[in-house]
Amino acid sequence: MLNLNNKNIVIMGVTNKWSIAWACAKSLHQAGANLIFTYYGDRSLRSIDKLVKEAGMENVFNVSCDVTSDDSIQEAFKAIGSHAPVVHGLVHSVAFSKKEELSGRYADTSRDGYQLAQDVSAYSLVAVTKAVDPLMTEGGGIVTMSYLGGERVVKNYNVMGVAKAALEMSVRYLANDLGEKQIRVNAISAGPVKTLSAKGVSDFDKLCAGYEDKAPLRRMVKPEEIAKSCVYLLSDLSTGVTGEVLHVDCGYSILGY
Repeated sequence: MLNLNNKNIVIMGVTNKWSIAWACAKSLHQAGANLIFTYYGDRSLRSIDKLVKEAGMENVFNVSCDVTSDDSIQEAFKAIGSHAPVVHGLVHSVAFSKKEELSGRYADTSRDGYQLAQDVSAYSLVAVTKAVDPLMTEGGGIVTMSYLGGERVVKNYNVMGVAKAALEMSVRYLANDLGEKQIRVNAISAGPVKTLSAKGVSDFDKLCAGYEDKAPLRRMVKPEEIAKSCVYLLSDLSTGVTGEVLHVDCGYSILGY
């Protein structure tokens, strides 16, 4: 049964009202979860505070976390542990790449651009999983966000596609590591959503137009549909599911073109 009442869930990656992480937060809140938001910088904190107030959420806990710093991650989860001794779930919706690394030839990817994309978009899941592991004493779930560009070549995705491939393989290894503690680790491979970060992808509007023509459901996926799948993966409905990449993309990933 769906049971998230009084479950403590950490949400990482809320930047604005269009964020997939925010859609997940709203659905998790509706399911009864207690939310803990991580933020990076004052601007991020102000955005979360505004969204939380507008949504009428109560008893929310915010904590600063820079996923590129092990010290920051440790301090963040130390604070989370003081606030909520038991964590039941974590949503990792964090990714970043330099805009100039997304267009042109992948062969021209810079070394520092590659390292940055991998650090923020893939290794951060490993680092935060290690940090939250001791707090998940009752089992639970960890969910991260991926994209089809981690499986296939997608124009203007380049280094982020390689980072997502590393992310998805990390999901499998982490699922194996944490399984004996009944901690499940899964990914959602979402179809393109018009988020602020999507604006960094060249010709994103053209991609969306072609997507709607080709996807079996003949439309774009909605953020709330991704969020519902996240709730499923963090709830008792998915206790036998781990190490999986769930495609929530209106069926686009099944196609051969």
